[in-house]
Amino acid sequence: MSILVVTGTDTGVGKTVVTAALAALARERGAAVAVVKPAQTGVAEGEPGDLDEVIRLSGVTTTFELARYPDPLSPAAAARLSGLPPLSPASAVARIRELAESNRLVLVEGAGGLLVRYDEEGATVADLARSLRAQVLVVVRAELGTLNHTALTLEAMAGRGLDLAGVVIGSWPAEPGTAERSNVADLEMLAARPLSGVLPEGAGALGREAFARAAQAGLAPALGGVFDPAAFRATLKLPL
Repeated sequence: MSILVVTGTDTGVGKTVVTAALAALARERGAAVAVVKPAQTGVAEGEPGDLDEVIRLSGVTTTFELARYPDPLSPAAAARLSGLPPLSPASAVARIRELAESNRLVLVEGAGGLLVRYDEEGATVADLARSLRAQVLVVVRAELGTLNHTALTLEAMAGRGLDLAGVVIGSWPAEPGTAERSNVADLEMLAARPLSGVLPEGAGALGREAFARAAQAGLAPALGGVFDPAAFRATLKLPL
């Protein structure tokens, strides 16, 4: 059994698409996989959330949303504004551990970035990962500004003793500019390892079969795919 926490450097970086890609590849291998969203924000009751996207893209239906708040805020702030009880990190840890006993892989998709708060006591995605003793996969942007956000996220992880599973670019543009192409080497330097994947822009709009192919091509062998970071770097053609 294995637990992997998927976090990001910010909101909107592609965490849900990367989570769906991981789930799709695990499903193709025949592994029992569960996906957990501890806290969904910005979605009203009855509306589709991130897990509905995971189901649509990957075909994995063993999914669990533990708390939901209608306002597009951090879970702690959204709970406070709505008057609903905040997520209980202890209960979330217990539920995820229970799922890990009956599934080969449990994917846990965080909200926002690594240090976004779940409750008023300050419990974060990082605390959840540490309690679970889980590796953390960091999803990053490709464009200008990503290096500072990535450096801060990785520094925060190191300071908390969290184990980095890898860095994945959540949305690689069809026509990358100099900043995007240049950022690849710096992202690898910050992570002290090659990229663990690059998913193409618009992958989340693909049908299930095409998405499975994109997941296979876009994630490294350690994550179930065939992505080759050296071959990817060779396509960048940076100006001298």
